Amino acid sequence: MTNTNIALSALHDDHQIGNFGDYQNKEKQDLVKIKELKNLSIIQIAKFKSSSIKTNSIQINGLAFPQSYPTVSFNSETRILWTGPDICIVVSSDKNIKEKILQVVKEEDFATTDLSHSRAVMEISGKRSIDILKKGTPLNLNSSEFKKNNCANSSYNGISFMVDFTDDKNITFRLFCLRSFGGSFYHSITDAALEYGYVGEW
Repeated sequence: MTNTNIALSALHDDHQIGNFGDYQNKEKQDLVKIKELKNLSIIQIAKFKSSSIKTNSIQINGLAFPQSYPTVSFNSETRILWTGPDICIVVSSDKNIKEKILQVVKEEDFATTDLSHSRAVMEISGKRSIDILKKGTPLNLNSSEFKKNNCANSSYNGISFMVDFTDDKNITFRLFCLRSFGGSFYHSITDAALEYGYVGEW
């Protein structure tokens, strides 16, 4: 009997494992890697206009509240992405991050919204990953404009998404979109990756 209480990931029915596209006669390290990121807490924090508190006085798990585009505060478990004036999104593998946020973010000053189950999250890496993104987004991803630990909201073939540049050695990006658009977004990215060959990873 099927257990209907098991929560499926956003890309459970879309993400495939294996080699795809023009991967033959290429070294594995030269292929783009694509995987779904699961079990992340994604919390939006937005300051009320009526609040007089200064966000630069807020620290979450030792990380500063980002003050301007395209800043990301980060440690090994948590990344805090600037998404607008006095608004950020906390992305963390720390299972207790929500409690830690509520310890320092007071409900009279901030609205906190758990987006964890409303987002599809992918990670794309490899030297061609930036070319895949350039195929579908108007965002300026040139190295002089968009660097490691930068983030931005944009669109990819008409689908709104958020990108977080996490590693400039392996050229790694985290991509976030609404869960309801997850399948379309995933296939748009993987279709663009076929030209270079990619590996679907767990």
